Amino acid sequence: MTVTKEGGVTANRGGGMTATRSEGVTADNEGQAVQTVVLFNDTFMNYNYPQVGKAAVELLEAAGFNVELANAGCCGRPMISKGMLSAAAEHARYNVDLLYHYAEAGVAIVGCEPSCILSFRDEYPEMLQDDKSRKVAEHVFMIEEFLMKLQDEGRLTLEFEDKANKVLFHAHCHQKALAGTDSSMGALRLPPGMEVELVNAGCCGMAGSFGFEKEHYDISMTIGGESLFPAVNGKDDDWELAVTGVSCRQQIEDGTGRKARHLVEILRDALV
Repeated sequence: MTVTKEGGVTANRGGGMTATRSEGVTADNEGQAVQTVVLFNDTFMNYNYPQVGKAAVELLEAAGFNVELANAGCCGRPMISKGMLSAAAEHARYNVDLLYHYAEAGVAIVGCEPSCILSFRDEYPEMLQDDKSRKVAEHVFMIEEFLMKLQDEGRLTLEFEDKANKVLFHAHCHQKALAGTDSSMGALRLPPGMEVELVNAGCCGMAGSFGFEKEHYDISMTIGGESLFPAVNGKDDDWELAVTGVSCRQQIEDGTGRKARHLVEILRDALV
């Protein structure tokens, strides 16, 4: 995907994502000011699920924003989870230095993967202990948080179809612990007629790379089978599954055979 200063989107042959950079505010074809937002294109978005990034760009552009990709490095979350804190701090330093000028200019930095985005807000200031990391943290949002912030301020201009849809939402543990689920539920309820239900379950059992490790596979699937899998299996095919975390989506597909999508894909498909 290529995001230009005019906000256009094209697909690269290899499915990757690139962007040109501009500063602050650009103008559309009629000379009207267009506000910029930065999308943190995480590793999974770049290499495994580019459709999530494309949906996010299309959604943000429909809301009237010029979208620029961060094209930063790994957020460092995998290293943090394995105790490799020095390496994680190096990634944090690189990403903060790269994105600081956006935060200083008041530009929002949004992302789709909860653990990546919440690392900016939680671990980065703790690891780096400086004003730059705190400034960046203040301007980083999960994409649904950003949309609901616009909605609360009366600045969200998205138009959705008015038709009945049913969505079952499972929240990522990191999100539940640090940000809550209100923004996700609120964003999914923006389209008229959208019936949204929150899964009453704890961890999906994948927990990052935990469920991929041979010695943890059985307990991982047992955890998923306690509440999450029965909740998913209890819904018929009329229900769409919305899940923000990559590992949660993979666990649901492995444990139930049902495909889940990121909420930005569902919202993009509901646009007029």
